[in-house]
Amino acid sequence: MTYSERARAFAALHNPGTPLVLYNIWDAGSATAIAKAGAQALATGSWSVAAAQGYGDGEDIPLDLLLQIVTRITATCDLPLTVDFEGGFAQAAESLTQNARKLVDTGAVGVNFEDQIIGGTGLYSVAEQAGRIAAMRAANADYFINARTDLFLKETDTEKHAGLVDQALERAEAYAKAGASGFFVPGLTDATLIAGITAAAALPVNVMMLGGMSLSAMAQAGVARASYGPGPYAKAMKQLGEAFAALA
Repeated sequence: MTYSERARAFAALHNPGTPLVLYNIWDAGSATAIAKAGAQALATGSWSVAAAQGYGDGEDIPLDLLLQIVTRITATCDLPLTVDFEGGFAQAAESLTQNARKLVDTGAVGVNFEDQIIGGTGLYSVAEQAGRIAAMRAANADYFINARTDLFLKETDTEKHAGLVDQALERAEAYAKAGASGFFVPGLTDATLIAGITAAAALPVNVMMLGGMSLSAMAQAGVARASYGPGPYAKAMKQLGEAFAALA
């Protein structure tokens, strides 16, 4: 199967109402475990990959090391892999395209690409982020760009999330026109608000499973992709520590 065929096959897994479940991994070992458990696809989490190597989140991990880890995952597992690429490890359009090409060369067929300003505050404007997505798309015509908005993660008061939906949909429309393949709304947990976004957005919608969110409720809300962020890594590390503690 060619790269383009694999990328298109990954895209075909995104069906509203039947969420693709991505239980985020951080290295070749965790990828193999999830693959053996029956996963359809793999996804890294930036926080998890960085923490597993002793780095903080927010592009603290060197890009070359990230690419090496991703290359080992794709060499070890045949499942399609999407990579949490944060802000693309660059600001300039040309550098974003170059970095995305390096990622494509690892065999990864997708990326998460977020609109918060790494190392700064707030979000890129809609127009700025649309331009950045276009630069990411220039790297390859087929790979899956999951355009993430941090509107809801930045607003910790969930009572204010309803007031952000229109802004999110504005971004979803602009990101789609710029070449995005999917729309990611981490931090949004209200099923009714999520359903409103899935109904209005032209792109398949990804949510991060937090708290009491259930896959059945997300399916009813029209979600096409459900991911778990740093949760799997945190749980695995907790179990590791508890297993050692129990030896005493």
